[in-house]
Amino acid sequence: MSYQIITDSCCDYPQEMYAQLGLKEVALTVTFRGEETNHYTERWLKDMFDGLRGGEVATTAAVNPETWAGAMEPVLAGGEDVLVLAFSSGLSTTYQSACIAANELREKYPHRKIHVVDTLCASLGQGLFVYYAAKKRQEGMELEELTNWCLENRLKLCHWFTVDDLMYLKRGGRVSAATALVGTMLNIKPVLHVDDEGHLINVSKTRGRKASIQALAKKMGELGIPGANDTVFICHGDCLEDAQYLESLVREQYGVKDVLIYYVGAVIGSHSGPGTLALFFLGEHR
Repeated sequence: MSYQIITDSCCDYPQEMYAQLGLKEVALTVTFRGEETNHYTERWLKDMFDGLRGGEVATTAAVNPETWAGAMEPVLAGGEDVLVLAFSSGLSTTYQSACIAANELREKYPHRKIHVVDTLCASLGQGLFVYYAAKKRQEGMELEELTNWCLENRLKLCHWFTVDDLMYLKRGGRVSAATALVGTMLNIKPVLHVDDEGHLINVSKTRGRKASIQALAKKMGELGIPGANDTVFICHGDCLEDAQYLESLVREQYGVKDVLIYYVGAVIGSHSGPGTLALFFLGEHR
């Protein structure tokens, strides 16, 4: 039996990458400057980050059950099964909406299989996880085996972040107003990660931007599985030079061969702000 992997736009891929990996995508929406969109070009993302720097605000909306069903049903009607790999339930209701749609469609297509996995991942961390899943599908792994692989390995996808401006985390309730004010005055940069429940957690602090970037690379040395990280992903909130510096560190220190660098997507970037920088790799644990 053949099957289709369906994921959502919080993979934060360049748009062409979904087709390259044989994926079907549904998109979360962002409202910015009075317009709602679910199509994010590099130009649009840069404009959004420029707007955020100027004090503008973007709001986001999860994928609803109807949108998920609209992506799943043509696959099922065409005789294929479905594997959904959804944005972390710790950050969005997107996964829960996929479950609602799947339950309704199972009644309509009782002979088809619909598996829904909460990746507990975000941004290009979700992207790297889905990348590995897509490669295994291409290699011939069947649906049941790949679903089990996803459940067994999702907590090995390490997400390490830093941000340049604590005020964006304050707006999202990640840090207190006092912490954000003092941290900004003292040039404190947080180091955060996505935990086993899929939540964004503040782990430590550094003094200065360069130290925070070096801390991300250091985490890969501490947690990375030896020999398993020829490929890593890096995302950035319109700070390409910082992403390239981080790339140079992981290449030099750990022999990484392939690095995908791309914008943090509109949904997460609207909450974490310009200057967000994240490194994603495989570890023994998060």
